[in-house]
Amino acid sequence: MDFTVRGIIVPIITPFDENDRLDVSAINLLVEFLISRGVHGLFPGGTTGEGPLLSLVERCQLAESVVDAVGTRIPVIVHTGAMTTKDTLTLTQHAKKIGAQAAAIIPPYFYHYSDRALFKHFDFVASCVPDFPLYLYNNPSVSGNNLSIELINELRNKCPNIIGMKDSSGNLDTLLSISMDQSSFNTISGSDENILSSIALGLDACVSGNANVIPELIVALYNAADGGDLELARELQQQLNEVRWLLGDGKDLSIFKGILKYRGLSVGSVRRPLLQTPENVIEKHWQDLRRLLIDKSQIEL
Repeated sequence: MDFTVRGIIVPIITPFDENDRLDVSAINLLVEFLISRGVHGLFPGGTTGEGPLLSLVERCQLAESVVDAVGTRIPVIVHTGAMTTKDTLTLTQHAKKIGAQAAAIIPPYFYHYSDRALFKHFDFVASCVPDFPLYLYNNPSVSGNNLSIELINELRNKCPNIIGMKDSSGNLDTLLSISMDQSSFNTISGSDENILSSIALGLDACVSGNANVIPELIVALYNAADGGDLELARELQQQLNEVRWLLGDGKDLSIFKGILKYRGLSVGSVRRPLLQTPENVIEKHWQDLRRLLIDKSQIEL
């Protein structure tokens, strides 16, 4: 199946209005902000996008809003994983219908499933959309289910439309193992700490939550690593590591959303039961971030 992504993919946050509804106008502005800073793709409905806190209707609305805002400029990979096979299929079919380039599917969460159960889950969904590119999405810290190399290879052999994998485990071993054979498989790292390592080791793309806030730094890091300027790439990765420590690396999504307000984008607060960080704390993070990036990266925020 002729589809692949390279570069920095942003797991776009989900803007809410003052009534806790999806804010489509803010989605449009955020999409423009990210594309203008050079990101290579968008990933709506994932962990950073508070996807599990959205209803099925809202997840469909979010996906459609992002696809409409992007048009044909960069790929949109919609996260369609859900707790049930039925809901996963519904979201995946919807992503195909609205013109997304692909879908990514995390294993069903809450319960622990055997490899056989997970195989049947992914195989069923893939067989129902045989001409639509799909990515496996491994994030065992939130799903409670790890995708083993044996399971991944079995699915690759059975389902030709499973074309790649996003791995947010923080461990590159699985992606490296499945990228070592001669067949094409689109490998995407989901950990900001590993962007330089991922590109240097030959992986294709990186999903970066921090790129919602500072896409300039992370796109520059990718371009340096991909272009072979390892000295600059090491410097930018270190700066990103400092930003990750400063902003909490996405563990508190309200900080991401609060910082975006200072960048001119009002995206609302997080959805309960997530907690909103006090404004004075976010302002301090913002001032610290500005000093860090202006001093070290000459990025004007």
